[in-house]
Amino acid sequence: MTLLRRLAIPLLVLVACTTPVYWAFPEDLSVARGLGIVLGWAGCGLLLASLLLMLRETWLSRWLGGLERMYQWHHRVGVAAYILLLAHPLALAVDAWPTSPALAWQTLSPFSQGWPVWLGWLSLLLLMLGLAATFASHLPYRSWRRRHVSLGVGVLVGLLHLRQLGIEEPVLPILALAALFLGWRLIREDFGLAARPYVVQSAAPVAEGMVEIVLQPLAEPIAATPGQFVLVAFFAGPTFRGCGEFHPFTVSSIAAGGLIRIGVKALGDCTRRLQSVESGVLARVHGAFGTFLADRPAAPQLWLAGGIGITPFLALLRAGPLGQPTTLVYLHRRAADAAFLQEIRALAESDRQLTLHALATGNEPPDLAALLPAAPALAGIECYLCGPPAMIDAVRQVLRERGIRPRHIHFENFGFR
Repeated sequence: MTLLRRLAIPLLVLVACTTPVYWAFPEDLSVARGLGIVLGWAGCGLLLASLLLMLRETWLSRWLGGLERMYQWHHRVGVAAYILLLAHPLALAVDAWPTSPALAWQTLSPFSQGWPVWLGWLSLLLLMLGLAATFASHLPYRSWRRRHVSLGVGVLVGLLHLRQLGIEEPVLPILALAALFLGWRLIREDFGLAARPYVVQSAAPVAEGMVEIVLQPLAEPIAATPGQFVLVAFFAGPTFRGCGEFHPFTVSSIAAGGLIRIGVKALGDCTRRLQSVESGVLARVHGAFGTFLADRPAAPQLWLAGGIGITPFLALLRAGPLGQPTTLVYLHRRAADAAFLQEIRALAESDRQLTLHALATGNEPPDLAALLPAAPALAGIECYLCGPPAMIDAVRQVLRERGIRPRHIHFENFGFR
């Protein structure tokens, strides 16, 4: 990733945080009251940045370093905004405390004041509910999505709180941008306006609890490259119940005519239902996203895949012979879980640049220290990791202990919602 892309999101967040503060910077106020006002405006700016970072647009993700990176920052910025907004009324209460403790309590209490304060506290409660859903990965997708919506509602309620206080600038421009970002996400992405129509051509089991689905475009196909993922919503068929939400799936192949294949492992309600998807089911595909295998250098490479993490590497292998010596370590629990293993073995036999090590680990974590090459053999190697987050974290730790710098370790777990 270029330096400009690395700095794009931090610079965006900085501008979003400081612009409303500069616009509405308080003058001739006490330190505590001035701090409270600054915290409130900075929190508003961060919330606006968080809304922008939740947009799923291919051009935006390219500028900002990938959709997964955008979502990581979306969560961090949202948490920072909530902390600043929570500190905002506390600082105002501190300002009133030396004069009158009762007035300080009235500043905080939602029961002793009118609509402006009620709306402020309602905004904080909605933001807290949305943030709690963000970190509750165990929630079913539909429940998570409904609760996550409260973040956007909380932003609008918070801006209405300021409007009720009689503040028009910069509230009205921020309110307009927040409504634009929320409407953009709702119409273009949640409702699928930005997605393109496809149809399921076929679906075949490739391992226990995993199918590979072939999608044929009904109009202009998306532009995808190996290592990327797409967001797909499947609709109802003659016997298939449908799965209308957009979920991320890694592309396992890009073929002539715009055909794409995706690997789907049964991990939740929707993906379990997709194990029985049938030909002719309509779908909408949005993307493609991700920079995992883009701009790979000519240096020798180590690929390590865990389970369904094999799919981005498979897409690259299917695209043609490799251009550099590559070692692929493929970890799976047992033979029944080893998706595409026979095909990958055949590709390794026909490509002299590819060395395959497939290992059944059982239910116990593998001994990565013994499995990975020693430090001298890793010199000058670019490492690419894909699989469960716990596996990626463990592999990164071993690689760092063996002297591999972070810039030579590339990974993506596609674990966001």
